[in-house]
This record gives sequence, structure tokens and C-alpha cells, in this order.
Amino acid sequence: MKGLKSLMRLFRYLNPYKVRFIMVLFLTFVSVAANAVLPYVIGLPTSSMAKSILNEQAVQFAEIRKFLVWILLVGFTYGISQLLAGVFMTSVVQAAMNDLRQEIDQKINRLPVSYYDRQKQGDILSRVTNDVDAVGGALQQAFIGIVNAILSLTFAVGMMFYIQPLMASIALIMIPVSFLISKTIVKKSQKYFNEMQQSLGAMNGYVQENMTGFSILKMYGREAQTMAGFHQVNHRLRRYGFRATVISGLMMPLVQLTAYLTYIVMAVMGIRYVIVGTLLVGQLQAFIQYIWQVSQPLGNITQLSALLQSASAASKRVFSFLDEAEESIEAETKHFTPPVQGEVVFENVSFSYSPDKPLIQSFDLHVKPGQTVAIVGPTGAGKTTLINLLMRFYDVTDGAIKIDGIDTRHVSRKEVRSLFGMVLQDAWLYEGTIAENIRFGRLDASDYEVVDAAKSANVDHFIRTMPNGYEMVINAEGENVSLGQKQLLTIARAMVANPKILILDEATSSVDTRLEKLIQTAMDTMMKGKTSFIIAHRLSTIRSADLILVLNKGRIVEQGTHETLLASKGFYSELYNSQFAEEE
Repeated sequence: MKGLKSLMRLFRYLNPYKVRFIMVLFLTFVSVAANAVLPYVIGLPTSSMAKSILNEQAVQFAEIRKFLVWILLVGFTYGISQLLAGVFMTSVVQAAMNDLRQEIDQKINRLPVSYYDRQKQGDILSRVTNDVDAVGGALQQAFIGIVNAILSLTFAVGMMFYIQPLMASIALIMIPVSFLISKTIVKKSQKYFNEMQQSLGAMNGYVQENMTGFSILKMYGREAQTMAGFHQVNHRLRRYGFRATVISGLMMPLVQLTAYLTYIVMAVMGIRYVIVGTLLVGQLQAFIQYIWQVSQPLGNITQLSALLQSASAASKRVFSFLDEAEESIEAETKHFTPPVQGEVVFENVSFSYSPDKPLIQSFDLHVKPGQTVAIVGPTGAGKTTLINLLMRFYDVTDGAIKIDGIDTRHVSRKEVRSLFGMVLQDAWLYEGTIAENIRFGRLDASDYEVVDAAKSANVDHFIRTMPNGYEMVINAEGENVSLGQKQLLTIARAMVANPKILILDEATSSVDTRLEKLIQTAMDTMMKGKTSFIIAHRLSTIRSADLILVLNKGRIVEQGTHETLLASKGFYSELYNSQFAEEE
């Protein structure tokens, strides 16, 4: 029932194209009507010839020629209307799916970061690609087929009653029997189609995850274990796919069996009526053809049932994605007054990802404009969480975060995030030229500003040594530049944006010492006059910070400068000395 509601919901996307859609219905009606009349018209020459022979008269060739012309006209009308209906339906479905994909794309941008933290990327990709394709294919193939089948049944049954009411009444027993068979099989197979779509999403997620870390898998020799995991996921998909296909495949032969039994009974009854003279041979010929016109739509419906069930499962996944809770929209009662100074205050902030697992509790912090604040602590202490709260990827549970005295929850997320520039440990670049990747920080930046940012980030020389310089295309995975070069490019990207507040999340943790100094020099240039938050595991890189916050279990356990914290011989001193010993 839920799947049927999802399929019905798709018709909302057809509404903007209702004129073309009405044309589809009209042309389908014409083609079905022509197809229904065709057997009767074909039977007219046979009846004419049989009548002439029985009455020992000459064959009426003029009459037969007239019947043949009618046969050609009806057949031509059937073929043309069916062709045009298919063309219009394709146009409507493709336009509707284009709208659906655009809505999904807009939804992606409105979903909170927490949703992507919970879901596998591959499963999300499967919903917006495979599932949408399954829905589009079902609409294009199944809709005309079902409308055609319903109209064909109606016309064929009407013509059968017109020819011989008693025979028609008996023949109609096949319709409820066929639908009873279909309903029983659909009920059994639907759960397997749902599981099949879920398994397909899981497999896409598994493949995407392992392809992303392929080099790591090769390095640690985990190919066998990865293949074993893939076989498990693939076997699950095969198992549910096999059951869904086999069970749904039983419909066609069972429905055809009822049609053959009906055909035999009608043939015997029809011959009797012909012998007693109450039915013409041509009418019997037409009646038998109408039996096939009844059984064929029933067979088509059963064939389309697998497609519809797959589309039903796919549409549920698509609409469950579209129905996900979006980022809350508060009343935007305030705006930052330029020029923004960059003062940041945490007032009694508490936050937890899960209500039963508190992470940050009663957190207070006052960062003055232009200060550099380093945040250190063991894994899970809450360092990255503080950054997520600053950027409003998550909102605080209690308390407030203020920038220049304004609670960020009273300002739009877009405006809050426009104040920040970020350089992360995982340097992300997209497929495009180097200049386009730097300009990503500010799309209206001029070529001069792009080059100036690259020079400030100490990456201009590297760019000019590459083929095509700033016009060199970085591939989809960013594998044609080194990790350090990617990091410098992301620094240039942040520089061209000229943000008021900087966030540097372990930006030098994955590079060698020489490159670390180069990146550190670029970051020092970028941080001049800006409020900066630095998350670092290498404590040697934050000695010059104005303030160092030492976090543990979501609380500030120590704060001060590098020298004062070392002198206190507390938690920071232990961290620093243990790291220094490891480096030695």
C-alpha cells in the first residue's frame, strides 16, 4: 500500500506537462479503439465469402475490396496513434524525471550534515541514480502499457458482448481468475523487490567505499577480505533478485493457462453456434481474436508487475530521501554589521550528538578579534565538534555561540558560514582547472586575485611548472597532484575568499617536515589580522598561538600560552613531552 502511494505521488511531477499527457491518453484511446475494431473488420471479408458460398452466389469482390480498404485504414490509424503516444509519453516522462532530479539536487543542499554522517555515500548515490532511473523506466514503459491494457480489456469485452453475450459472460471468468493469481503472486514477491533495492544500495555503498580506499587495500593486502565482503553483499542481492524474479515470473504462464482454457471452451461453444446458424464464421473468428485481446492485456499487466514492483520499491527510497528532515530554518532576525571584527564567544555551551551521550558541557570561551586559538586534546575530546558548532553544521543544545555579540542562531546559516574559511586535513579538490579550484573560494575573483592568492600560499611556482599552468585540469580524485600540493591549493582557495575567521583542522598532519614548514608559512600569512582556530596533533606547530585550549571529554581542562602550559606541568605538558619524545 505504501509503495502504491509512492507511485501515485509521482503523478505530481507529470502535472506541469498535462497537455502532452492528455495527448498521450487520447492517442492511446484511439490506438486501442482501432485495435478493438480490427478483428471485427478482418472478420467481415470471411463472413462475406462464407455467406456467398453457403447461398451458392458469386463472391462479392467489390464488397470485399471495400472491407480491405477499411482494414488498411483501421490498421494505419492503430500504428500511427501508437507511435505518437510513445513519443509524447517519452517526452513527458523525461521532463518529469528531470524535475525530480532537480528537486533531489536541491534537497541535497538543504539536508543537515548530520544526515550525511549517518548514511553511506554509495547508498545516497544509488537513490539519486539507480532508483530514479527505475522510476523513470517504469513510468515510460508501464504507464502506457497499463492504460492500454485497461482500455483494451474494456473494448474487447464490449465487442465480445456485441457478438455473443452468453459466450462473453462465460469467457469473462478468466479476468477475475487472472487478477486473483496476480494479486497472490504480487503479495509474495513485493517484499523481495524491496529487499533487492535495499541490497543494491548497500552494494553501491560497499563498492564506493572500497574504491575510494583502493590503494590502502592494496598496500595492506586486503584484497581477499574485500572480495569476501563483496561476495556477501552480492550474494544477498542475487538471492533477493532471484526470488523476486522467479516468483513474479510465475504470473505470465499461469495467466496464459487460463487464456488457453478459455480459448478451448469458446472454440467448442462457437462451432456449435455456427452449426445451428446463430453465429457467422467471421464472427467466431473475431470472437476468438477478442479472447486473445483480453488475455494479452492481462499478460502485459503481469509482465509489467515486476517492473512496477521494482519501481515501487525504488520510489519509496527516493521519496524517503526527499522526506528527510531538513536543516531547521529559524527567523533571521539579525545580520552581522560590516566590518565584522571576528570576536567569538561560547556562553555555557552544551552539545551532544545523542541525548544519552553528552559530549560538550558548560563550555565557555572568549576569543578576541585577531587572536589565534589552538585546540588540542586526545581523540574524541570534542575538537572537531567545536568547529561543527561554529559553522552551524550542528546547533548547540544549550547556551549560545556569538560572533561580534550576535547569537549565530539568529542569523542565516549561509551568512554565518560566509565569515569562515577552512583548510582541512583531507584536502578536497574537484575535477576542473587549478584556477577554477582556487576561485571556488570566491567565484567572482579575478585572474590577478587567483594568482596573488597562489603566491601568498607558496604554490605559484609549482603551478607554473605543471602542464598548462593554471589551466591544468585536476582529475576527479585529485590524484595528479601530491597531497602537499593539494593542501597548498586549498590554502590559496581560502586566501582568495578573504574570510574574517579561519579554521585550520590538522592541516599539516599528513605531510613531511619540509612541506609542513612551507604550509605553516602560508598559513601564517593567511592568519594575519584574522581570528583563527587551529586544531593540531603536532603540538610543535602551535607554539606561537595566542591561546591554547586543552580539551578532554568535552571540557577545557587547561588554557594558556605554550610556555605557561608547559610550566604548569599538567595535561598539556604530558601531551607535548610524549610527542616530543616520539619525534626524538
